[in-house]
Amino acid sequence: MSQSILVIGGGFGGITAALEAAEVGHEVYLVEKNPYLGGRVMQLNKYFPKLCPPSCGLEIQFQRIKRNPKITCLTLAEVMSVSGQPGNYEVAVRIKPRCTDQSSVDLSKLAAELSRDIPNAFEFELSTRKALYMDVPFAFPQRYTLDRDNLDESDRRKLTKHEAIDLDAKEKTITLNCGSIIVATGWKPYDVANLTNLGAGRLANCITNMQMERLAAPSGPTAGSITRPSDNRPPRKVAFVQCAGSRDENHLPYCSYICCMASLKQAQYVREQYPESEVTIFYIDLRTPGRYENFSKKILADEKVKAVKGKVAAVQEDLASQGIWVTAEDAVAGNKLVECFDLVVLATGMQPSLSGLPLPMDVGMDENGFLTGGEERGIFSVGCAKEPLDVMKSAQSGTSAAMQAIQTVRGR
Repeated sequence: MSQSILVIGGGFGGITAALEAAEVGHEVYLVEKNPYLGGRVMQLNKYFPKLCPPSCGLEIQFQRIKRNPKITCLTLAEVMSVSGQPGNYEVAVRIKPRCTDQSSVDLSKLAAELSRDIPNAFEFELSTRKALYMDVPFAFPQRYTLDRDNLDESDRRKLTKHEAIDLDAKEKTITLNCGSIIVATGWKPYDVANLTNLGAGRLANCITNMQMERLAAPSGPTAGSITRPSDNRPPRKVAFVQCAGSRDENHLPYCSYICCMASLKQAQYVREQYPESEVTIFYIDLRTPGRYENFSKKILADEKVKAVKGKVAAVQEDLASQGIWVTAEDAVAGNKLVECFDLVVLATGMQPSLSGLPLPMDVGMDENGFLTGGEERGIFSVGCAKEPLDVMKSAQSGTSAAMQAIQTVRGR
């Protein structure tokens, strides 16, 4: 039996699982499709339970990975196929070329000289990037990535002369042998283009909750200043629309667990940055489980934060001010509410990253895209690949999966 363990997904849950297994002596392969580890946490301004920035927890984890020779990190990598049985799996992994030198060379000046500006997916297209880029300042690995598909001929000529660039690097496929597999593929925001009545992607000042995280983040497109995308003005009236796509039979029929807490946290961002601002949260039910109840009470005790129980029916842009008119019901007062806001934030639901994609291994998937089963074959799901969870619970599920994977490869 192989004593190695494969972890698919380098977010917080996957990193936790990899470290737990490696630190008791098992060889671990950590496979991540992005150029960096850290998953969605890397895109947050702050995360629960301590409301600390991503660097607070992730840099410690990165140091643990650096110090542990048992962990092999493969970024820009995807699992293509899995064959075999518990104790003896063969896994084909495709690795895309990064096209840059392995040393931690600062290529920011070279990147700035490139001609094309490309929509930045890491920033949810709130800004642009160059074809040579590093998504965040504390990225791990600390290496630039070259997007060759977005180079023109003049850019290619510049890069050909640079010793840290390899324009001819090739994609490769490797085969790994492992005894157990942990799937920690995480989540993606629900596509708001499906929410035609709520305006995100169509109205400049109607954004998603993840875009709000990037606006508030010091490393984000506005260096932490929460401003309206249309004109960079500070918003004085902000609305949060809960369950944008969640708990809806036409979209995501389940509760995404974290959305209420995310909006309360973001209401705090706004109030701290703009003391005169007003916040309204439109909700169906405010769900703040366990230890988060006190945080909810603290935010809602603010006289400038108003919670309205009622579903938002539509949003419309005010042509003069580019504000957003929100039409909603007030279920408590029993009337219709129509009000204009400077900025509207949609609390979009979390959808498993593998939803709608073919699986390279023999595990089940329910109608919502969450993984089911696999334990009897030594395959264990972690975090939001299995169900909607916050960061803390994702890390706990990573520890649990690591223990189960260790038992599998040791034949217990």
